[in-house]
Amino acid sequence: MKFAVVTFGCRVNQADSHRIEEELQARGATSTPSGEADLVIVNTCSVTATADQGARQTVRRIARENPAAKIVMTGCYATRSPDELAALPGVALVIPNERKHRTLPLLEDAGLTTAQRFSDGEGACGASIEPGFAGRTTFTLRVQTGCEQRCAYCIIPSTRGRGRSLPVAEVLREALRASAAGFREIMLTGVHLGSYGRDLQPTASLLELLQALDSLPGDVRYRLSSLEPMDCTPAIVDLVCRAGSRFAPHFHLPLQHASDRMLREMRRPYTLAAYSALVRGIVDRLPHASIGSDVIVGFPGETGADFERNAEYLAGSPLSHLHVFPYSDRPGTAASGMPGKLAGPVVRARGARIRGIGAELARRFQASQVGTVRPALTLEDGEVVVTDNYMKVRIPKGHRRNEQVHVRLTGFGAGHVVDSPSAG
Repeated sequence: MKFAVVTFGCRVNQADSHRIEEELQARGATSTPSGEADLVIVNTCSVTATADQGARQTVRRIARENPAAKIVMTGCYATRSPDELAALPGVALVIPNERKHRTLPLLEDAGLTTAQRFSDGEGACGASIEPGFAGRTTFTLRVQTGCEQRCAYCIIPSTRGRGRSLPVAEVLREALRASAAGFREIMLTGVHLGSYGRDLQPTASLLELLQALDSLPGDVRYRLSSLEPMDCTPAIVDLVCRAGSRFAPHFHLPLQHASDRMLREMRRPYTLAAYSALVRGIVDRLPHASIGSDVIVGFPGETGADFERNAEYLAGSPLSHLHVFPYSDRPGTAASGMPGKLAGPVVRARGARIRGIGAELARRFQASQVGTVRPALTLEDGEVVVTDNYMKVRIPKGHRRNEQVHVRLTGFGAGHVVDSPSAG
């Protein structure tokens, strides 16, 4: 059987898709473009109306180009509006997030797959995927899902449910499995990563998990995905900053807004002063660290003064890149009922201005790194690397995917290998 998995949204969805692909491959199924697949699984996001629209457009395109394909919808949009997605052309099954971990049994129950292997190809059931499968070189490991933070704009608590963490021992087994399969970088992700372990008995913490991972054997680098500012503790920063750390000098710390009034309206539990001190403290200790952020523009009630405060802080900040989200009403959230909604053209203009600031921040960070030598991992065909501080750089031919190298950065997006400690 030929299958395709189409993923929208965050790294948590990417990790979920990774596991589904692995389970299908272990049964002997073959990954293929969606236009050629017998089965297409669409793993949706519902953070914005644009994400919803993209999922619908994708399903209609697949149904038009490959009318024989059985389409299965899962993810946050499938959880929020299952009937809406079930009515789309070609959709044979809708699986909500709380049942996503049982995707294969549910496919079997619906007659879309079989409990037997799909082919007589080589490889035992349960075989690990390898670097390069489905275009992935980094292993994305979801250690937590769900969120109880209840930010005013966010639909995720209702689509992902309460916070749930994988036990430490299970995370360590997965990390060892990824290392044994040949992965040299592991991205740790969660819906609310900083809440890791609070639901476990006995309780644990993200710091304890990171320390346990750090003690594992193997030549693997760990990278943290999005971490809420209030959860990025001094001890976690210390761990990343430590000499010889196995944790990449890369943080993603969502700010959302630089106006304290907007932060209160958004129900974000920190102030700009606290956020600024955190970011500045990291940069003071790790000048080469990459620090990204998420920013919302056009939140209900955002005044011109609020917006200018946002733009002023961001332009002068040490952040290295921005993800800019124009505010989008999500039914059922507190913000959807707030007064003071801004007109679309105003929101789009503000978004464009902040994206321009983000482009300048990225240019400034890249310029600061020219001439330095950074550890990196080769991607794709070996002619692209991602550095430990999260820059994609093109290098000359001569290397394979998934090699650990050291790269001298010679210009924006360009460099050359000066050392290949893991080649061969």
